[in-house]
Amino acid sequence: MDRDQPHSPNWNAVYRIISGDPSGHFTVRTDPVTNEGLVTVVREVDYEMNRAFMLTVMVSNQAPLASGIQMSFQSTAGVTISVTDVNEPPYFPTNHKLIRLEEGVPTGTALMTFSAVDPDRFMQQAIRYSKLSDPANWLNINATNGQIITAAVLDRESAYVKNNVYEATFLAADNGIPPASGTGTLQIYLIDINDNAPELQPKEAQICERPNLNVINITAVDADIDPNVGPFVFELPSVPSAIRKNWTIKRLNGDYAQLGLQIMYLEAGVYDVPVIVTDSGNPPLFNMSIIKVKVCPCDENGDCTTIGAVAAAGLGTEAIIAILICIIILLTMVLLFVVWMKRREKERHTKQLLIDPEDDVRDNILKYDEEGGGEEDQDYDLSQLQQPENMDHVLNKANGVRRVDERPVGAEPQYPVRPVIPHPGDIGDFINE
Repeated sequence: MDRDQPHSPNWNAVYRIISGDPSGHFTVRTDPVTNEGLVTVVREVDYEMNRAFMLTVMVSNQAPLASGIQMSFQSTAGVTISVTDVNEPPYFPTNHKLIRLEEGVPTGTALMTFSAVDPDRFMQQAIRYSKLSDPANWLNINATNGQIITAAVLDRESAYVKNNVYEATFLAADNGIPPASGTGTLQIYLIDINDNAPELQPKEAQICERPNLNVINITAVDADIDPNVGPFVFELPSVPSAIRKNWTIKRLNGDYAQLGLQIMYLEAGVYDVPVIVTDSGNPPLFNMSIIKVKVCPCDENGDCTTIGAVAAAGLGTEAIIAILICIIILLTMVLLFVVWMKRREKERHTKQLLIDPEDDVRDNILKYDEEGGGEEDQDYDLSQLQQPENMDHVLNKANGVRRVDERPVGAEPQYPVRPVIPHPGDIGDFINE
């Protein structure tokens, strides 16, 4: 409390901690309205380190006292601060833990124990571990003690390994209220072993059918790193014997060799040439790769001619014959289809000629529009419609006179029977319908 004029330099107070806070956790600032001192935390306090603080705070005016006043320019007071314990997250003492081991470690191998520490020593909390990030799913962690065990074979050549390092992140969580958790990162540096055989490059090449015009430069690539790569050894297999008879390999250096013809002439075509490539690892690994060589006629500059380009395209005699056979089969099928369609059209046309649409009385109603005239139409002699009992008057009748209501007495004319020409399906179809 100061009885000087408020908000003047003689009234404004200045506070300063003089003891009890050696680590600088607190500061005291002046409230511009009330001129009171406000204790503020400027650095995190830890209950496990300091449960309470006994501060000594000194206060003085902004302006010095006037001369002749027999009073102290400064005043002190004690401030006690109690720290309340809260649940703090567990932490990994060595975060970004780095270990080194050879690739190819078998599944089920225990690598290390990646354990966390709970700063809440007085709460007696349990910590459980889980996996937060494992891109290749190579690792498992024991939930109670943090032991890390391999779940798959670790491969340095995997796409998940960057600069020989595989990285995984784990989570440690306590059972406080509320629960708290912390993360830790494990880095595994994988040491290379010779587990990849070299591969021949290129896979396809072109060469002239006569030697000394050009050769094929070959090399090898290996997914491993030094010393499990070159220098490489290039050689031709001894079986079949035609390989070494027709081809030869000349080594240039540890990474390159030349493939060329051994004989004076080789027919144009496509040849699969096997080449054995061996690396310098311990133990060394080898691989038999196939290079597809297109042999073609060349000009004086060693370039393939037009004929050679066709042969280099892979169209040998057998391929051309197969293509021609396919074309002939296709044309035959088209011709048979056309003949079948013509015959079907002809049969359909003939069927339409044999069946007159007007004679087809199926499912039709015939209307005659004729009516009886009544009793006057029944006024006729029925005897005129009956056959006479005696035919003498007919036989004795003069020539040239004949009744149309009499049966002829002469023999009925005989007509030859017209043979029935079978037609496919017309009558049968009509009956079935």
